[in-house]
Amino acid sequence: MWPHERSLVKQLADKPFAVIGVNVSEPNPAALKKVVEKENLTWRSFTDPRTSEGWGAIAKKWNLAGTPTIYLIDHKGVIRHKWLGGARAKIIDNAVEKLIQEVEAGAK
Repeated sequence: MWPHERSLVKQLADKPFAVIGVNVSEPNPAALKKVVEKENLTWRSFTDPRTSEGWGAIAKKWNLAGTPTIYLIDHKGVIRHKWLGGARAKIIDNAVEKLIQEVEAGAK
């Protein structure tokens, strides 16, 4: 999964686009930092540890049903797509490109 995100970040560096990671399986921020460094993840990543009641605060707020889950959020903060279990790279790429075109067309 991360190779695709790395390629998107590089390919879309000059576009209105960002990747943000939320890790629910690594509760320790120091351990997550090691993963980020080892895997060369250049985007912001947060840890959202589970609680005794289940999912962490971020996962609860976003109604997470499982992992991985990928959200495509527009520039106004509206969830446009949600893929539970991830999605094929081409599907994500097409949805991202369409959204970028909409944002850029609206900025003109």
